[in-house]
Amino acid sequence: MSVKEQVLTILEEEKGCYLSGEDMAAQLGVSRNAIWKSIRQLQKEGHLIEGVPRLGYTLRTDSHVLSVPGIKKYLQVPDLELTVYPTLPSTNTALKQAAEAGAPAGTVLIAEEQTAGRGRLGRSFYSPAGTGLYFSVLLRPTLPATDCSLITTCAAVACAEAMETISGQKTEIKWVNDIYVDGRKACGILTEAALDLESGGLQYAVLGIGINLAPPEQGFPTELQSIAGPLFPDHSGGDVRNRLTAEILNRFFQYYPDLTGKSYLEAYRQRSMLTGQSVYVLRAGDKIPAKVLGIDNDFGLIVAYESGQTEHLSSGEVSIRKRTAESPKIQKFSVNFD
Repeated sequence: MSVKEQVLTILEEEKGCYLSGEDMAAQLGVSRNAIWKSIRQLQKEGHLIEGVPRLGYTLRTDSHVLSVPGIKKYLQVPDLELTVYPTLPSTNTALKQAAEAGAPAGTVLIAEEQTAGRGRLGRSFYSPAGTGLYFSVLLRPTLPATDCSLITTCAAVACAEAMETISGQKTEIKWVNDIYVDGRKACGILTEAALDLESGGLQYAVLGIGINLAPPEQGFPTELQSIAGPLFPDHSGGDVRNRLTAEILNRFFQYYPDLTGKSYLEAYRQRSMLTGQSVYVLRAGDKIPAKVLGIDNDFGLIVAYESGQTEHLSSGEVSIRKRTAESPKIQKFSVNFD
């Protein structure tokens, strides 16, 4: 850990209190000049640090910059290696490269902004600076490739629970990997994995999470305006990004040691957005009317056709039809899954 990071850790631990540069220098075994330089660097990065003669330095209580010490203040999971970047093309892409180079499980890359954020099925994920939270976690589970989807469903529950805890908002899970708030997509999850050809299991998995926290300054792009929405429509302040990052990691790693035990299944079912909805199952160019009965024990979608036949879908695509009081027209959106 650099001197700057150690200084920020000390200031975070004593947030709102004044600490002398001399005491911090003695604690870290560095010069007072090194403390002064670190303070200046942190101020340039946006941390609200004030210095008062004979009192020292304080990190103001309204300073909420996304940072490793800021996250760790709320984090209960040991042995995670966190790094925060101002910008990355994609946290998933960067972490896959790190995984191939031998990075350990528990490596977490966090970005203030993604310039080439990615979603499932090759879609992009809009990731502007200042209004979202984007991070990826490296996992090296002992897990058959066939169970890889459990990482995504586990993460969906962890994100939904954490978002509810931090915001007070109700969440819904759109099978299998999106979190909706007030009818709009507020969170997307992308799990990518590399196979170990000898064992047939996973060499590693990269879990990527992107959350819309507040409305972007210029609004969402035209193609997303009817789909995407923020967790905090009113730009709610506070230390949201640090708290939410930690809360998601805390909850995910509570479930993760027993992925195949599926202790999070009922929580997933309770938030299922499609249960009870009339849908079309899209297959070979046909649109087959069906009704969603629920989620099975393997997180598959249970549908009933007009013929009375039921089916458990583990792959494919469905579209849902929904009428609203504001618009009598049929509205559709698609759910894609592998």
